[in-house]
Amino acid sequence: MSNNTELVAIKKYLHEYSGPDIRIMEICGSHTGAIAKNGIPGMLSEKIHLISGPGCPVCVTPSSYVDRLIELSLKPDTTVLTFGDLLRVPGSRESLREAEGRGASVKMVYSPMDTVAIAKEAPDKKYVFAAIGFETTTPVYALLLDTLIKENIKNVKLLTALKTMPEIVDTLCSSGAQIDAFLAPGHVCVVTGSRVFEKAAEKYSLPFVVSGFDGPGLLASIAMLVKHRGEGVVINNYQSVVDHDGNVKAQELIDKYFCKSDAVWRGIGNVPGSGYLIRESYAAFDAGSAGLSEDEKRNKACSCDKVIMGLMPPEKCPLFGKICTPENPQGACMVSPEGSCNTAYSY
Repeated sequence: MSNNTELVAIKKYLHEYSGPDIRIMEICGSHTGAIAKNGIPGMLSEKIHLISGPGCPVCVTPSSYVDRLIELSLKPDTTVLTFGDLLRVPGSRESLREAEGRGASVKMVYSPMDTVAIAKEAPDKKYVFAAIGFETTTPVYALLLDTLIKENIKNVKLLTALKTMPEIVDTLCSSGAQIDAFLAPGHVCVVTGSRVFEKAAEKYSLPFVVSGFDGPGLLASIAMLVKHRGEGVVINNYQSVVDHDGNVKAQELIDKYFCKSDAVWRGIGNVPGSGYLIRESYAAFDAGSAGLSEDEKRNKACSCDKVIMGLMPPEKCPLFGKICTPENPQGACMVSPEGSCNTAYSY
């Protein structure tokens, strides 16, 4: 059967599916965006429901972390280095972009490794890199620490808000969220391996399919989840880059510089063992990452917490598309193109 013939059959199966309703959560924000861009929701039976999960890095970064970055950026001779999306994420009172109006020193970078050249050019200044993300980006932060140490660069620290996937999946499943299957993030599994979801699959009798980000691959992955509903299996549908055990060298580099820790998730709260902190032996490079407090909403009507947990579609939030837009985000889900509210608004 040719690839085109197979794709036609998959589309027909998904469009005509008439079995029990199935709620599929795509954990990853990149999947949320790719699903929308490829028009996949319109290809599915009304019995198949796609739900966005807590896999957008800026969306789950707590307001207390943004507040801490702002505090650091206002210190003399200190500049916060960050990716563009994080600039507009609301803290409890303001965003980094808004704080610039009262003197905060903030610089956008495209890669954590840009920090090395920036720090060398101005050794008399202090820099704090805003290290957020999941298992995908954590090896890069470990490489940055490795480079800073090897090149004896002492004017850089990291403020971390690093998250790990297995624990948040367990939290979602144990909290009673109505999820029947998970579309697992391919780029996370490049590092961790597909095995990282086996425990949850077995514990909750739910299928996980590791997927890439192209339209045909996503459709095939969704079809696999529908067919394996109720089965505690992990299926790797991204074998070109993902294997069972993952990137062992990247895992070893993470373990060298980071240790597992509790982590605060925006809209969810503290999730035990779901994060990474810089190891005590490298504490000189930590800008005070431990002990972030629970979230404080800037706008009490914002429903990002319910959206992130898969309890509410973005369109049901009373602020959605009214006072909350990508130009004027009231919550983190509207800031990033990977955020479920931003995606729903854009598509």
